[in-house]
Amino acid sequence: MSGRFAPSPSGPLHAGSLLAALGSWLDARARAERWQLRIEDIDPQREVPGAARDIAQCLTAHGLHWDGEISFQSQRRERYNSALQRLQTHLFCCECSRRSLRGIHYPGTCHNRRDFTAEGAWRLRVEDRVIHFVDARRGALSQNVAQEVGDFIVRRRDAWPAYQLAVVVDDAEQGITSVVRGRDLLDNTARQCYLQDLLGYPRPRVLHLPLAEHADGSKLSKHTGAPAVDQHTPVENLRRAWQQLQGSPAPQLALQPLLAWCVEHWRVEAIGLK
Repeated sequence: MSGRFAPSPSGPLHAGSLLAALGSWLDARARAERWQLRIEDIDPQREVPGAARDIAQCLTAHGLHWDGEISFQSQRRERYNSALQRLQTHLFCCECSRRSLRGIHYPGTCHNRRDFTAEGAWRLRVEDRVIHFVDARRGALSQNVAQEVGDFIVRRRDAWPAYQLAVVVDDAEQGITSVVRGRDLLDNTARQCYLQDLLGYPRPRVLHLPLAEHADGSKLSKHTGAPAVDQHTPVENLRRAWQQLQGSPAPQLALQPLLAWCVEHWRVEAIGLK
């Protein structure tokens, strides 16, 4: 039994990523699960030097200690390539530009191609069927991936695995049984379930958390100028994150007693649905 936190090293943790880390950590500890730290460093162009180290230091400063060694996706390319080989009969090569497809459902332009070129991305040919899954807070959900998303990329043009494939392979091979993350990733779940079914992997329990937001309601993120978490105020940061996650104040305690109190009082049913 294990949960995980899987940030990309594209910058330091901000309040939104700390919110996700705390929710994931609390849920694992409340369920007596292990909690693993995975650095999702498969997009070199977005990686910031030293960010992985800074993320680990920030988690430690907030008492969010992980179990085992930190794993790095960049060191697991052979595992992703092995999964792609297993999916070979379901894949096709697509040379459509991102610009031409921006904001639209993939129209299946290259769906029937059988040749693979160095310039193309690899997409998964998706069947027209409904994927059903359960979110631990939201209940039963479903999505027809073929109709709502279309054939999706599992290997990028630069030969790196796409996020959907890498996360599915890692969760299965690292024994992840609970995936706790922000609700902005909820739409990925059906695609990941589809891949898990094709690869014969078990589906982990999923739980999607509310997001930290700017005053205008937009998501707090590196792209929208979210500042780095102040590591010198861990108690204040955690109490603020708890309020956002559970909708009630946490007591003013020292760091370790505060975390122990939060684990004891963690309730999935209290998580906001926004």
